[in-house]
Amino acid sequence: MKIPKLRWVIAGMLCAATMLNYADRLALAVVSVEVRREFSMDESDYSHVVSLFMLAYAIMYAGSGYVVDRLGTRRGFAAFISGWSLAQMSHALARGKWSLAASRFALGLTEPGNWPAAAKAIGEWFPPRQRALGVGIFNAGSSLGSALASPMVAFLTLHFGWRFAFVFTGALGLLWLALWLVIYQPPHRNRWLDPAEYERMKHELRPPEEARAAREGVNWRQVVRKPGCYALILARFFTDPVIYFVIFWLPEYLRRERGFDLAMVGRYAWVPYIFGDIGYPLGGWLSGYLMRRGWPLGKARKFVMALGAAFLPVAILAPYVPAAWMAIAATCFVTFGHAFWVANLQALPIDLFRGPEVGTATGFSGTGGAIGGALAALGTGWVVRRFSYAPIFLAAGLMHPLSALLIYLLLPEREFRAAEARGV
Repeated sequence: MKIPKLRWVIAGMLCAATMLNYADRLALAVVSVEVRREFSMDESDYSHVVSLFMLAYAIMYAGSGYVVDRLGTRRGFAAFISGWSLAQMSHALARGKWSLAASRFALGLTEPGNWPAAAKAIGEWFPPRQRALGVGIFNAGSSLGSALASPMVAFLTLHFGWRFAFVFTGALGLLWLALWLVIYQPPHRNRWLDPAEYERMKHELRPPEEARAAREGVNWRQVVRKPGCYALILARFFTDPVIYFVIFWLPEYLRRERGFDLAMVGRYAWVPYIFGDIGYPLGGWLSGYLMRRGWPLGKARKFVMALGAAFLPVAILAPYVPAAWMAIAATCFVTFGHAFWVANLQALPIDLFRGPEVGTATGFSGTGGAIGGALAALGTGWVVRRFSYAPIFLAAGLMHPLSALLIYLLLPEREFRAAEARGV
């Protein structure tokens, strides 16, 4: 038995894994008021727990890319999703702030492996003109998971308690793992791929011999020194905290500033993520469309990223509009624009680095985002407690346009031409 259009099935599986990844991390934000009440935690305590997650995320993001490059996509992804699913389930055993923080730290150590593994899988299965679309599809899972988490976790909490919500969401990851181990192998070894389909696609893909090069090791110092890597690190340092703010603090904002209860969060907090679901594949498709119209790869990627960044300043209005639905609408611009940005930003490691280096480059760039997210989480708790959410929304609106300028300055077209000349 063969599976037709298997590359799109695999993209769908990567989307589902990312969806579970985000549902797991967002579950705490949905029930934060209940958990803080039970454990007698204030906003600063909550920010400490969130920051420990981000600290672990930052520590392991670079390491996860290296692990995936050494283990390969199939085994690397299996190791990380089993780890984060068990860490998610362990939240149900928490008895106070620090045991909760320990579970969050374990979740932070294991969740970042999703991105280098997914990027590596896209690099194995998709040609350059479809990579951003593939990245957009799997990243759409972040918005799907975020949209699903609010109503699902709220429902489970209202009917069975918040501890059961963590057990249930973690168990879904173990079900995904079983399907992954059955289906996934790279194209040249995949028993579910029709040989005729492989013959049609193999000339567009990276040669399978690069898998052997991965086993010989990756010089991570050489990867970090390349302009493509430190440009991505900086871009993610400034922009990843924006989406982390939406994930970890939007339910808190709606409950504290807009008078929402848990049921209302479940009904409405998912709406911005629907716009992310639209933006991820649309942003990925748009850069591929521009390339088919003759645009160079780098120019197409950077244009779509800048277009997405232009949506973000609307976030500045969120704390000033009179109605809650208007604040949610302003947040929709954040998720939509960020989706355009990320679908192409996360395709850049695949564009600029050899196959055995993709996971490592993705990991280091993600570390930049995680460090920025950890610092921003601490800062958010401090600013909100002493001032308001207005300065946070101001920063969220400005980070992407400033980072778009950085990308244009640090990644000129010659970097993409040099990567093409290396056969990337």
